[in-house]
Amino acid sequence: MRGTLSARSEVDLYNQLQTAGLELIQCGSLNKKKTKIPGLSLSKVKIRDLIQFFISMQQMQGAGVPMLDALSDIRDATSNDMLRDVVSEIHRDVRDGASLSEAMEKHPKIFKPLYISLIRAGEDTGDLTSSYSQLEKFLKWVDEMQSKIKKATRYPVIVTVVVLFTIIFMMSYVVPQIVGFLKYLDIELPWYSVWLINTSNFFVEPQYEVFGMPIYGGLIVVAVPVFIAGAFITIRRMSDEVAYRVDSMYLNSPVAGPLIRKITIARYSQTFAALFASGIDVLNALKSARNTVNNLVLIDAMEGVETYVKSGSPLSDAFNASGEFPSMVVRMVKIGEESGKLSEVLDQVSAFYTKDVDEAIDGLIELIQPTLTCILALVIVWIAAGSLGPIYMNLGNMMEQIQ
Repeated sequence: MRGTLSARSEVDLYNQLQTAGLELIQCGSLNKKKTKIPGLSLSKVKIRDLIQFFISMQQMQGAGVPMLDALSDIRDATSNDMLRDVVSEIHRDVRDGASLSEAMEKHPKIFKPLYISLIRAGEDTGDLTSSYSQLEKFLKWVDEMQSKIKKATRYPVIVTVVVLFTIIFMMSYVVPQIVGFLKYLDIELPWYSVWLINTSNFFVEPQYEVFGMPIYGGLIVVAVPVFIAGAFITIRRMSDEVAYRVDSMYLNSPVAGPLIRKITIARYSQTFAALFASGIDVLNALKSARNTVNNLVLIDAMEGVETYVKSGSPLSDAFNASGEFPSMVVRMVKIGEESGKLSEVLDQVSAFYTKDVDEAIDGLIELIQPTLTCILALVIVWIAAGSLGPIYMNLGNMMEQIQ
């Protein structure tokens, strides 16, 4: 076995491995600059690995297996190298007297503050199996939501790239051959044929020179959007004011805006419900749920919700005052407060918007596919009309010249 472990010295490392039933054969220190070990490939810990981790912890501790034995079994059974090493360190820390939340807190890249909050709440209430269950439920929801977001972005990007490179290929290789034939015929060309020739020339002829190297139009068509996107992201990160305005623009856009709002409300509601159900007070649950929101405009609204609740207002009134939550959500939260079933109501809100997001993503994909297909069809019709049109229009004159 190969892996990484945190140890004070080689003797400490030897003792840790002995406790785990392993013999130390060879070791070396891993400094900050050296991120890779020859012969060692640490796979990234994915959400599904964490789901399996918490399911195993819930099942074993629910069956009465001591925590150290449960951690030891998970460490030996996991196929993910990085997770195995992390669980080894958690096992050592818990064995040395640390709580599970304290041991997990040393690995913030894997165990987020939200996970730590749920585990700590379970430790305080003495019901860790309930916290594992909440984390399992939450992570499954996150995994499902991420899959939907990837589905919404991956397909349009792939189709857009295919359409773009099809156009570049047509303009760079197919059209120049047809244009050469039209020039050979020496006939008067219509305006759409002239535009086609000029566009083709833009793709195949050097437009600029950078350090003595010619830059062709096809490269410009590909590079300019990438450059604009990179500059846009950089400026957004450098200025909070610009980032706020950009997020406001996203939120008010006709297609992406409603989708962003639905995804955010679903994520916020699910997170708050999981935290509240674990025994965390409303204010701390709201603060932790806010950390799952990425849009600065919505983050500002969530902070306003916390301020209202801190001043003594009911949660439903705080949501209503923010202006970012639909009236349906406000009414459902009010019913949950009055009935004492707030976490169940928030789960229903999350489920409703999760289904709504799924339908919106499917509708967006159905809209994008024919749109990009129409664009590609128009380009092909333009190429066909611009190249073959003059030939058919002058077919009679050409026949007379041949006779």
